[in-house]
Amino acid sequence: MTPIADILDAATLTETGLAATIPADWMQGRTAYGGISSALALHAAQQCEPDLPPLRSAQIAFIGPLAGAVTVTATKLRRGRNAAFIQADVASAAGLGLRATFVFMADQPSKISYADGVTTDRRPPPDDAALYTGPDEFFTGNFNFLDIRDDRVGAAEYLRWTRLRARERLDPMTELLAIADGLPPAAFKLFDKGVQVPVSSLTWIVNMLTPAPSTTGGWWLLGARAGFAKNGCSSQAMNVWNADGTLIAQGMQSVAIFG
Repeated sequence: MTPIADILDAATLTETGLAATIPADWMQGRTAYGGISSALALHAAQQCEPDLPPLRSAQIAFIGPLAGAVTVTATKLRRGRNAAFIQADVASAAGLGLRATFVFMADQPSKISYADGVTTDRRPPPDDAALYTGPDEFFTGNFNFLDIRDDRVGAAEYLRWTRLRARERLDPMTELLAIADGLPPAAFKLFDKGVQVPVSSLTWIVNMLTPAPSTTGGWWLLGARAGFAKNGCSSQAMNVWNADGTLIAQGMQSVAIFG
């Protein structure tokens, strides 16, 4: 298990971003887990401009495999009076693997205050809960999990309490981005039990609903629900709640299904 903070500490800052190494225990097959490559991209983007406001939104394309030594190039696209747009590319020996556009913007005064379905009555695992983790050679070995299985969970939906096993010294936004992609694609539940089908996330949009994400005990409730799965493509909506049941982030992902 390699803490994300150790990966970031070992990264070398360059004139255009940073150089880092993705350890084997953050891999998922031939490519790195999307959360760790996204976290590296965010870390480089945060160094690109001084005094950035909080992260508001991320638009991420998973272009190709990433493994081992990677370089992250961060570029300011525009910084206006209210918002800053920064692009970050992550590449390895196989070429460009990820491109992200991050939008940083502080809270603004508004006459509108509306929130629909922003809380949940689910509560984090008790101290004596039977948690599970993945194998050491797979990225899931860096997490603790507890699945929710009841009548309210849909046929193409995952709900899973998730926390990083090593989360010390992490920027809250980096922790949240690293963990928010921790579920399998929801359409995977539609296959018969035991069927192994290759799947791959293509794009990911995640919107942060607070400038300062926080939780208790490191627990975040991740939700993914597929609304469409056909012809090798799936579209899914995603949510992240904190331990108090407050919705912290929302997203959408496009997933390729090869079978």
